[in-house]
Amino acid sequence: MFNWDDPLQSSATPVTEMPPAPPVMSEDSENTVTATSNGQLEGTLMREALAPVDADDKRVVNGKADINQLAPFKYPWAWKYFLNANKNHWTPLDINMAQDVQDYHHKLNDNERHVYENVLAYLTTSDILAMRNVGLAVMEKMSAPELQIYQARQVYEEALHTWTYQHCIETIGLDQSEIYNRYRVVPEIHAKISIANRRLNSVLRPDIDLTDREALHDFLLSYTFFAAVFEGCWFYNGFSPIFALQRRGLMKGTAEQLQYIMRDEVMHCGFGIRTVKQLMQEEGISPDPKALREMWDEAEAAETGYARYILASPILGYNADDHIGQFRYIANRRARQLGFEEPFPGAECALPWLDEQSNIRKEKNFFETRVTEYQTGGGLSWD
Repeated sequence: MFNWDDPLQSSATPVTEMPPAPPVMSEDSENTVTATSNGQLEGTLMREALAPVDADDKRVVNGKADINQLAPFKYPWAWKYFLNANKNHWTPLDINMAQDVQDYHHKLNDNERHVYENVLAYLTTSDILAMRNVGLAVMEKMSAPELQIYQARQVYEEALHTWTYQHCIETIGLDQSEIYNRYRVVPEIHAKISIANRRLNSVLRPDIDLTDREALHDFLLSYTFFAAVFEGCWFYNGFSPIFALQRRGLMKGTAEQLQYIMRDEVMHCGFGIRTVKQLMQEEGISPDPKALREMWDEAEAAETGYARYILASPILGYNADDHIGQFRYIANRRARQLGFEEPFPGAECALPWLDEQSNIRKEKNFFETRVTEYQTGGGLSWD
């Protein structure tokens, strides 16, 4: 028997089986249930058994099927996302940070320390925001369990990422109160967080009626922002300054942490974009072109201000123009994936080394293909 005091040990205490409880008798004569000689129940309640779930009744939102029944699948791709996500299981304690402590205190110059600190200050707040958005604003509105199950994993991953940034901050010996408060006191960091809060909080209400076309459009636009901009551009682009340090042999432990996080974030983006496209197809809806244009312009302005702040003085091999140019290039990629017009026509890849640099060795191009050869925790094969 399972031992509740020590789950790793079996209990030797014998358990006396209890006799089956007698059937419950309702005071309502129409719902009276009686037991037959073979233990089966008969009565009105038995005649009210529900019909089997039809996968065609499932929808991204406003579904008609039982939210508690996983199969039959309508979205088998969502289940595959969940299975793949569980293969990328790790914690920040798996990665050696000793050299990073030496690098930060003895090798980085003032400009590089400024970049490092502010990247962490932005990311740690952003992942908490992402966790809240998925768990409170998006997941509850999904009406197919295979979609919710992947998003439950996503909520965990956002919490894990926040732990990772905190682990880096603590290990390096930074002032945690000062770093964590930068999103409140540094306007360029606050601007990005504020935009995300406003766009995501607009659908945070549990009573939002997604059968209403205007409310559905708000939800679509909010989720498009979350998948394509917040996860797909700001996070994707947000690790680049640390990877630029890694290219020079600096802060390699932090960069390796971010490589694992990047695996998660790219899957978050891919799942979100696929879900947005499914939602548009099922509901016959698409974002208003003017609203979409405003979304891209607002995101670019905030990213530009952020880049000009953290890279006010460029570091070797990386500058603000690189960061902004890469944002525009990735934004075009996300728009194409969604079937939208490119928001920044002609934008070119400003960081041709990024895909190679941010991949853990022996993986496929992680940013554009499904990741293979995952192994659990710190046991990745490097050969």
